[in-house]
Amino acid sequence: MHFDINTNSEVPRYQQLVNAVNDALANNTLSNGDALPSVNAVCKDYNLSRDTVFKAYSILKENGVVESVPNKGYYVANDTRKVLLVLDTFKAYKEVLYHEFVNNLPKKVIVDVQFHHYNINNFKTILNNSKGKYFKYVVMTFDHKEVSDVLFDFDNDKLLLIDWNVHSKKSNNYVFQDFGNAFHDALQEAVVPFKRYKKLVFVYPTFTKHPTESVSFFKQFCESQNFKYKIVTDVNDFKVVKGEAYISVSDRILGTFLEQCRIEAFEPGVDVGFLSYNETPMKKFIYKGISVVSTDFKAMGAKAAEFINQDAPIQTYIPTKLILRDSL
Repeated sequence: MHFDINTNSEVPRYQQLVNAVNDALANNTLSNGDALPSVNAVCKDYNLSRDTVFKAYSILKENGVVESVPNKGYYVANDTRKVLLVLDTFKAYKEVLYHEFVNNLPKKVIVDVQFHHYNINNFKTILNNSKGKYFKYVVMTFDHKEVSDVLFDFDNDKLLLIDWNVHSKKSNNYVFQDFGNAFHDALQEAVVPFKRYKKLVFVYPTFTKHPTESVSFFKQFCESQNFKYKIVTDVNDFKVVKGEAYISVSDRILGTFLEQCRIEAFEPGVDVGFLSYNETPMKKFIYKGISVVSTDFKAMGAKAAEFINQDAPIQTYIPTKLILRDSL
């Protein structure tokens, strides 16, 4: 096996060795049971210190990639491949994505899932600590100026960005949903039920991390269709009014809406309307069914798995659809 060691790289030399072994496994240059060059041989051939080589082999051993046999050396432990899945939070619709992703992977692929919770320090720690330890990386990003810098050192062939097109490059692999035009098109499909209401209210709480472009496209929709509209950002100002239809990006607001309807004796879909963002397994059963505008998270998970299973670039958008139920 040959190691390419770049003495001018900012990546530590021990990490370059780790990366090289992981890359060899990913490319089938190494396979289960193959022997790695001895520590002494690597030191001599690449002018590296014994501590550097031993540290690299120790990391590979800790990660289960190799095993050491006394008086014989280091061997590839198995052909299992580890994948890192980085999500923002683990909400119900992310669970759908996760299970579809995992269920479409072969048994030899192990998935580690971590959550950044929209915290840039968490994001940095997760990604920086994972470099060279995984076969491929599937990452859900968020709107922060430092995100692109964190992703800069990752090989595009091993990195897939999912969900939101923010801070991506033309060369990146991605599986995104469209929070702008596709959302607008879904609202167009709801024009007929919307016309039963005197006003449309977009509830966009200050605590949400939902892309702001949806608000802009909501305004465009209402103005083009001559709907009276309002945008509520302070949840303390949210009050259900008869004759209004509500669009919400937060499931917390759905609970508040249903509670107020119960108190005021409003019938959802008759006295007031509700359209929720993001389909979950339960929304078809809540009340008499909650209308949703949503991408297909099962399809997103399956496409992400396709990136793991195939050595081919992928750049695609998952369609956003309107599902009408009795709440609108």
